Amino acid sequence: MSISASMVKELRERTGAGMMDCKKALVESDGDMDAAIEFLQKKQLASASKRAGKIAAEGLVGNYIHMGGRIGVLLEVNCETDFVARSDDFQGFVKDVAMHIAATGPLVVSSDDLGADEVAQQKKIFMGQAAEEGKPEHIAEKIVEGRLKKWAKEVCLLEQAFVKDPDKSIEQLQTEIGSKIGEKISVRRFVRFEVGEGIEKAEDDFAAEVAAQAGL
Repeated sequence: MSISASMVKELRERTGAGMMDCKKALVESDGDMDAAIEFLQKKQLASASKRAGKIAAEGLVGNYIHMGGRIGVLLEVNCETDFVARSDDFQGFVKDVAMHIAATGPLVVSSDDLGADEVAQQKKIFMGQAAEEGKPEHIAEKIVEGRLKKWAKEVCLLEQAFVKDPDKSIEQLQTEIGSKIGEKISVRRFVRFEVGEGIEKAEDDFAAEVAAQAGL
């Protein structure tokens, strides 16, 4: 099947992969766009796996200030070389993640960063809720397990759905960008400040505000 330039362009726009990779994926998939996307996703994961053992000690400390200065974020994102740290793709990723943190307020980078005491406390809360709902103990355990997994997705940055593209997680976005630039990249740490944090006040939908600012 003949692979047109428009097909390559469409696949590139949908995946962010390089032109040559997109053309190869379409050739391998006989022009099937969905199959080509799957082909690229597998290649991206394989590439990320190969680089997992690499040391990523370069990078940037990025920041994002929400309109009016009500929320501020600082985060460190690492890569393997200073050259990549200066690239538009890497800096764009850092900016997007900082904005995402401002909008969603995650507690930690990954589930590995959740403390045992913190998880135990959350489990206790969910067990109490299940008891109030009158769930039998053997049923409650399964319910609590499910609620803990959902909670982890809500508070762990890498597991959250990206605010600018909810169909992918921050971890998937990180993998895609790393594959595109050909280096291991990783969000190492972040801190989020909010004016009046800890003081009782009316809550605003910051996710919606940030999305509006981004023109989404």
